[in-house]
Amino acid sequence: MCGIAGACNAGPDAEGLIARMISILRHRGPDETGIYLDSRVALGHARLSIIGLASGTQPISNEDESLWVVYNGEIFNYPELRLGLEKRGHTFKTETDTEVLVHLYEEHGPEGLSLLNGQFAFAIWAPGKDELFLARDRVGIRPLHYCQIGDKFLFASEIKALFLDPSIPREIDLQSLSQVFTLWTTLTPRTIFRGIHELPPGHYMLVQQGRIVRQEPFWSIPYYPEGSRWQGSFGEALEELQRLLTDAIRIRLRADVPVGAYLSGGLDSSIITSLISGNFDNNLRTFSLSFSDPAFDETTYQQEMVRHLRTDHSQVPITNMDIRDHFPEVIRHCEKPLLRTAPVPMYLLSKLVRENNFKVVLTGEGADEVFGGYNIFKEAKVRAFWDRNPESRFRPLLLERLYPYIFKNPSRGRAYLQKFFAVTGNGSDDPLFSHRIRWNNSGKNNTFFSREVTGILGDYRMDEEITNLLPADFDKRDLLSRAQFLEMNIFMSNYLLSSQGDRVAMANSLELRVPFLDFRVIDFAMKLPPSWKVRVLKEKFILKEAFRGLIPESILSRPKHPYRAPIRDVFFGEGSGYADEFLSEGYLKKTGYFDAGKTNHLVNRFVKDDRFVESETQNMALTGILSTQILHHQFIESFDSRKVEPHKVDKRVVR
Repeated sequence: MCGIAGACNAGPDAEGLIARMISILRHRGPDETGIYLDSRVALGHARLSIIGLASGTQPISNEDESLWVVYNGEIFNYPELRLGLEKRGHTFKTETDTEVLVHLYEEHGPEGLSLLNGQFAFAIWAPGKDELFLARDRVGIRPLHYCQIGDKFLFASEIKALFLDPSIPREIDLQSLSQVFTLWTTLTPRTIFRGIHELPPGHYMLVQQGRIVRQEPFWSIPYYPEGSRWQGSFGEALEELQRLLTDAIRIRLRADVPVGAYLSGGLDSSIITSLISGNFDNNLRTFSLSFSDPAFDETTYQQEMVRHLRTDHSQVPITNMDIRDHFPEVIRHCEKPLLRTAPVPMYLLSKLVRENNFKVVLTGEGADEVFGGYNIFKEAKVRAFWDRNPESRFRPLLLERLYPYIFKNPSRGRAYLQKFFAVTGNGSDDPLFSHRIRWNNSGKNNTFFSREVTGILGDYRMDEEITNLLPADFDKRDLLSRAQFLEMNIFMSNYLLSSQGDRVAMANSLELRVPFLDFRVIDFAMKLPPSWKVRVLKEKFILKEAFRGLIPESILSRPKHPYRAPIRDVFFGEGSGYADEFLSEGYLKKTGYFDAGKTNHLVNRFVKDDRFVESETQNMALTGILSTQILHHQFIESFDSRKVEPHKVDKRVVR
């Protein structure tokens, strides 16, 4: 895994700019750096060496140097692709998967993207055509940002590299900020910064003479209507799932360095580690978190899996002070406001892994989205059932089975909660039905915006932007498929795989690999009947049945424990100096994003009212406001491109 950057028509300082851009990305690739320069383009690469350790310094070209590539990621089926390319006459100078990309593009052009099984963001420059081709993997595991200023085009793995060009304005986009406070993230191609965009997952882009001329999808989350779904038996589906996931793991273990695994104690990471240990690596190294707050801790289940598999295990303990101390650093790496503190422990976990000299780990991310593991999928199912008979007194009682911990909350009566989840009849026809409650509830935090921001936003509503992302046949899809599409395209890609994945791992030069997001596994899961994924109110039904007997029954049948991290006790108390500073009335008025009176009222309830029982929404409001203030300080107020010095470049190609 690496960091990449590039600039078309950057002017006389192109070499200096690209060297600084790569320098600021060195956390993504500390092992080697390389640049390519000609009169039209500058390309840069910071390498984290994992495959072809001795020969993989980028940029890399094809045989006649008519194509040059810089690349961030892994192509897991590269040996098979290489064999086919060699049969067609291509010759290779290295043992890397990187070189496969440039020959594949030479042979197939954009159509070659459909042959890749991997996680990637890359750029291929054709100097003879003055043409730059960029692409991003199917589900957005790897980032790729860009901006267009006149006939100048820049791209980079992270936004901070783009800001090294002084002509790029640094300004928070207020509509994007509203999206974060409603959807928990921005909608691609938006980022939180005005004029800075992100190439959507499963898309490629063509830039000619420094200007974007085409942006198209090469893949989207598949949908199979009834009649074109899985034709075999349930038993055959179990065998196929076992085969596909095992092979997804097999090819993700390809590396010239040791590969470890995260082990949370939940179902998904337990399946991954069990398959690795049982089929590929009896000496597996595993890594996990523990929390000092028992409400968030899963150590008991982790230890059970460690004993079951006899892995060599390391654990990093997380305290509230750890989260507080590292929160600003995580904001700098994530480059967006966060409504949760959960990325911070993942940052500290990746740090532990690197301290143990591992560059690669496999993780269980994606299983919930692909196999229907979240409560939001079951909630939508219950509410749709209730929606068919809104007057029913009994149907809403199913919500008490789904959220027993909420309905037992003495501060919330049954009538209040039923009103909160209420349906009105025909509401399930709304294409956003599954997520509407979540977004409406989060969206209430827009009331914390200042009068000036509210005035600028005016009557801005993001429904139209969301519906523009939807496929033409979306209204014909079943409820679970619609909910999965929204969850995977919005939350998974833009938050889970970014702020809680790539950004906090690569901050410590660690590559995450996610077998559940192998496109073959996704395609298979989308062919299954919805009831095989969510059976009544049993989530991930087929996944559990496929691996029953492989992992302990106590792990298989344990209640769902969503990964979360504390908030209230993190930011207030001894040592909370920066929170006091960034949430002060003076700094709130200085940045101008939030209403100082409303914000201070919320903060005072957190700090001074012992009887105050904060809601999840209030926790998110507090975290979102604080992280926005920190982001402003880091990137708008204090960012100085002149302080970034270029490191020594290991490979320099000038044409």
